[in-house]
Amino acid sequence: MQDRESRFEHTRRQFVRALPALGTAAVLGSAPLLAQQKEEEEVSTNEDLMREHGILKRVLLAYDEIIRHLRSNRDFPPQAVTDGATIIRKFIEEYHEKLEEEHLFPRFRKAGKLVSLVDTLQKQHQAGRRVTERVLVTASSLKTQDDRNRLASDLEVFNRMYAPHEAREDTVLFPALHKIVSPHEYDAMGEQFESIERRTFGGDGFDIYVEKVAALERQLGIYDLNQFTPK
Repeated sequence: MQDRESRFEHTRRQFVRALPALGTAAVLGSAPLLAQQKEEEEVSTNEDLMREHGILKRVLLAYDEIIRHLRSNRDFPPQAVTDGATIIRKFIEEYHEKLEEEHLFPRFRKAGKLVSLVDTLQKQHQAGRRVTERVLVTASSLKTQDDRNRLASDLEVFNRMYAPHEAREDTVLFPALHKIVSPHEYDAMGEQFESIERRTFGGDGFDIYVEKVAALERQLGIYDLNQFTPK
C-alpha cells in the first residue's frame, strides 16, 4: 500500500514539474498561427489598396521601359507587353478597380463627399480599359513601324493618366475614407476585401501578382534596383 502511494506521489510530482514545459510547447506551437493572424489583421483597408497601387506603379515603370525601346527602335521581348497588360487587366481593372467602384465610390457619393473626384476616377477606369484592350490587340501582332508607334502612344497615354490617378487616390480619396465610415465599418471593409481577394485568386492575390510583376521586370532587365542608383 505504501509503495503504491509512493509511486503515485512520484508520478504526480513529475506531472507537476512537466506542466510549465507543456504550456510553453503549446504556446510555441500556436505562435506561427497567431503571428499569421496578427499579420493579416494589421493590413488595413487603405494599406491594402495602396500596396495594390504599388503593383500598378511597377507595371507603369515596365511600360516606360518598353516605350523607350519602341521610340529608339530597339528590340525587347514582345511577350512583356502582353504580360504587363494582362497584370493590369486581371489584377487592377477586374479586381482592384472593381473594389473601388463597388465599395468605395458609392460610399463617397452617398456621403456627398469628393463626388466630382470619384466621377473623374471612374471615367478614367473606363478609359484605361479601352487602352488596355488596344494594347493587347496591338501587342499580338507587332509587324510594322506603325504598330510600334501606335503601341508606344497607347502606353504613353496610359501612364500619363494613371500616374496622377493613383497619386490622387492615395493622397486624397483613401485618407478621406476615415471621415465617411465608422471605425467598425472601416475594419469590416478590410475583412470583406480580403475575402473577395482570396475568392478571386484562390489565395493571396497581392503575393501572386508581386511575383508576376517581378517576372515582368526580369524580362525587361529592370528588376535589379541597384541600376537606378545615380552614379
